[in-house]
Amino acid sequence: METIRVLVVDDQELVRSGFAMVIDSQADMTVVAQARDGHSALRAALDHPTDIVLMDVRMPGMDGIAATEQIIQLVKPAPKVIILTTFDLDEYLMAAIRAGASGFLLKDTPPDDMLAAIRTVQAGDAVIAPAPTKRLIASVAAATPPDPRDIAAFDDLTEREVEVLVQMAQGLSNQEIAAALHVAETTVKTHVGRILMKLEARDRVQAVVAAYRGGLVQKYS
Repeated sequence: METIRVLVVDDQELVRSGFAMVIDSQADMTVVAQARDGHSALRAALDHPTDIVLMDVRMPGMDGIAATEQIIQLVKPAPKVIILTTFDLDEYLMAAIRAGASGFLLKDTPPDDMLAAIRTVQAGDAVIAPAPTKRLIASVAAATPPDPRDIAAFDDLTEREVEVLVQMAQGLSNQEIAAALHVAETTVKTHVGRILMKLEARDRVQAVVAAYRGGLVQKYS
């Protein structure tokens, strides 16, 4: 069993310590470093091989959104970032997604759900807090006009892959998509993997953003 290496970033020491304690209690996870702001987070990510970054949004100096963007651009291979915030606001959601985050959770998320999110993101599936999911999708649709580059990328998708991508954009899980299409969940996972590869998307969230930018969701909704 491979150990998931986690970097915890928050400007409050008690919060960092609490997250670290929960993560280190798991047999399949370890905290490789802690950081109190964006600058120290970037240094830590460069110094310590990291799989997942739990990133606070509001911090002095470089905030979590800027730090996410920097880490994804400068750290190779880039870790996946889960944004943690007390603020359930669309502006943070959209900024986090644009910066390249693979997930978004509120800080009051139960510990078990946080751990599940880490495992899910590590496995390649994006996690978005349930409450703002529908608003995120609506915001993406309103804020991203069709992009010809994304439209061209859809030419490589099969009819079934387009169908799966549209349902992903509607917020359905692999299990829900499998039930809707009357196929096995493993089949859906295969389709999702091919979609990400063809769209050159890092994860599920980035694929959904591309689907809106290319007008695909609007066309089939």
